[in-house]
Amino acid sequence: MAYDPGALDTALAAAVGDDPSLIAELRSAFLESALRQADLLSRSRCDANWRMAAWRLKGLAASFGATRLMAAADEAAEAAPGDPVSVRRVNSAISSFGG
Repeated sequence: MAYDPGALDTALAAAVGDDPSLIAELRSAFLESALRQADLLSRSRCDANWRMAAWRLKGLAASFGATRLMAAADEAAEAAPGDPVSVRRVNSAISSFGG
C-alpha cells in the first residue's frame, strides 16, 4: 500500500477547510491518539486487549486516510499479543507523521 505523506493534512483540510491553526490542532490530536493506542498495543499481553488497541488504531487511521498506519494496525490485529515486529511497524507508521 502506497503512502502519501500529505494524506493526513489533506484529510484534515477537507474536514475543516483552510484554517492552519485548526489543522495543526487536529493533527496533534491525531498523533496523540495514535501514540496512546500504540502504547496500549505495546503493553497488551492478552488477545482481547491487543486486538482492541489494534482495531482502535486502525479505525483512527482509516478516519484520516492514513493507509500505512491502517495496514500496520490491521497486521497487528492478526499477530500474537506482544509481537515486536507489529509494534515496530505501527510505531514506524506513526513516526512517518512526525509522531
